[in-house]
Amino acid sequence: MAFKNFIRAAMAAAAISTALGAPARAEVSEVRISKGFGILYLPLIVMQDQKFLEKRAKAAGLGDVKVTWLMLDGGNVINDAMMAGTLDFAGTGAPGFVTLWAKAKGIPGVEVVGVSGMSSTSLWLMANKPELKSLKDFTSSDKIALPGIKTSLAAVVLQMIAAREFGDANYAKIDPMTVSLPHPEALAALTSGKTEIKAHFTSPPFQYIEAKSPGVHRVLNSVDYLGNLMLDVTFAPKKFTDTNPKMTQAFIDAMDDANTLIASDKKLAAEIYAKTSAVKVDPADVQGMIEDKDARFTTTPEGVMKFAEFMHKAGSIKVKPATWSEMFVPQLAGRPGS
Repeated sequence: MAFKNFIRAAMAAAAISTALGAPARAEVSEVRISKGFGILYLPLIVMQDQKFLEKRAKAAGLGDVKVTWLMLDGGNVINDAMMAGTLDFAGTGAPGFVTLWAKAKGIPGVEVVGVSGMSSTSLWLMANKPELKSLKDFTSSDKIALPGIKTSLAAVVLQMIAAREFGDANYAKIDPMTVSLPHPEALAALTSGKTEIKAHFTSPPFQYIEAKSPGVHRVLNSVDYLGNLMLDVTFAPKKFTDTNPKMTQAFIDAMDDANTLIASDKKLAAEIYAKTSAVKVDPADVQGMIEDKDARFTTTPEGVMKFAEFMHKAGSIKVKPATWSEMFVPQLAGRPGS
């Protein structure tokens, strides 16, 4: 309902703008970007710390650009903020982006577009109940915490795993057991053992912290089921990237800068993450997470079509892209995405 209301409002605003003949204007001088919790957002965290976007924007002739950062977690929350017009760029789980791209495609003033790839790693399902050794052991009373039900990154990855475990027709079998909680709160609930939360499907550093907690064990690793997929991407309103091509390119360049730093100086990247983390982490531990064989940080979207294909087959999106590049800005067209 909220999405339909936004579409009506956005279309009305677009009609008014057209009627008034809104004049062309210079590119924006302020950019609003959202990031979330966890190592998957490391490129954005490094970009913010090193002011890479400010530097790239200035080099592109855009002057002194103000960059405002927001902390948002969960596909639903991020999508709502984007639809409300309070974000210019957002880091999010690939499924959340694909959902919004498919819903908004073809609607002027509402469409969104991918701007870059971001990261991939393993997601672990952690549990504090000894009897939970596989998905088949979960019952309706065993609640699984994740950032957002049904459309968040963790929710869709869990659906894909359930499809492998129980058959394609039963991809949503675990959905009724999931509850929405930001990762830091879910970590506290799981390790306390005093709530209805019996499991947490999460990303680094939270899974590593939980693995060290008494009474908590790992049930599964997403990579064992699905291989290494690009889990997080960045996206923006299409009308923003169309009217701000230099800023869009500056953002892509800043992402490349951040990923270059992560690849060349993992120690510094770990220190940057640790000082801004919502939970206390040792930089040395963070460096180990970055060096994990399943961790990858790249601006090129890789494996996003696997999400689109699964979600279309499951019926959660009605529009299936023909190729990965259909979902992303043309500046990425020459990259070897998938």
